[in-house]
Amino acid sequence: MKWTDTIQIAEALFDTHPDIDPLTVRFTDLHRWVTELEGFTDDPARSGEKILEAIQMAWIEEAK
Repeated sequence: MKWTDTIQIAEALFDTHPDIDPLTVRFTDLHRWVTELEGFTDDPARSGEKILEAIQMAWIEEAK
């Protein structure tokens, strides 16, 4: 997975953290959780606020 795979990342986060409300997640935690996902192979330094927001929005949709 790469940072641009927002839907796939959101699905993995939903599966990995089912009891977490994505609206309450800080970007520092979100960044760490994404980089810890199995199959994530992108450079951790390549993320930014815009990418993390997109992942968070996709996770919110997945959680509905």
